[in-house]
This record gives sequence, structure tokens and C-alpha cells, in this order.
Amino acid sequence: MTYGNIYVAQIAYGSNAAQTVKAFNEAEAYDGPALIIAYSHCIAHGIDMTTGIDNQKLAVDTGHFPLYRFNPDNALAGKNPLTVDSKPPTKDFADQASAENRFTQLKQMAPAEYAKYVAAADKKFKAKYTYLQQLAALQG
Repeated sequence: MTYGNIYVAQIAYGSNAAQTVKAFNEAEAYDGPALIIAYSHCIAHGIDMTTGIDNQKLAVDTGHFPLYRFNPDNALAGKNPLTVDSKPPTKDFADQASAENRFTQLKQMAPAEYAKYVAAADKKFKAKYTYLQQLAALQG
């Protein structure tokens, strides 16, 4: 996005299917390089793979994985190229961390460090969302 001439979107199908389709359509229509970053649940996360879509939604709801689209064509029309598609975080990152083995293993081995890292991550994810909102609110 810092180059200003590359279409970039961050998507999570399980959180917002319409935003996913919109991002693919915009990326396809964009006359230039396009990058779509997709959150995908994985067996290595140690989750029940039958509920993987719920995990994607949780990643977005905690702010761990905000949804956005950066379309340089909007700047040509005098608009801000950045659109944040997800809502502000409504859950704490601890909700997602407690659902994935990659985080609960740390909790079992070092509970104090786990609590410290999860709290810091939660703060960081919420700040990142706020920052994205501020960037998206700038005039084109």
C-alpha cells in the first residue's frame, strides 16, 4: 500500500463473504498488480477444522485480522484508496488465543508470560484498527 499503485486487500471469507467477493472483483478489475491477503484456518492452529470459519470470524472480531481494501483507482477519483470493511474489535484477543493450541501451549508452559503477551497483542490489534480507521478517514 505504501507504493500507492498496488491493489491490496485483506480478507477472511468466514467473517465477511461479500467483502471477499468484492475484493476479488476489484483486484481483477484493477489494471496493475494486486495482492489479496486471506486469513485461512489451519490444522496447525490446533482447532476443530469443522469450525474453521468461526475461527476466521473470531480473528476479525478480535482485531487480530482486520478486513480492508486499498484500491488505487479510488485515489484517481479523488477518494481515499483505503476502505476498512471490518467493524471495531468487539472481542478480546484472549478469546481467539484460548481457542487455538498454538497459544494455549504457551499458557500451559508459562501462564504469566502468556497473559502478558496476550494483553499486549490485544492492545496492539486494537491500536492497529484505530490507525487503519484514521488512515481511511483522510481526505483523498
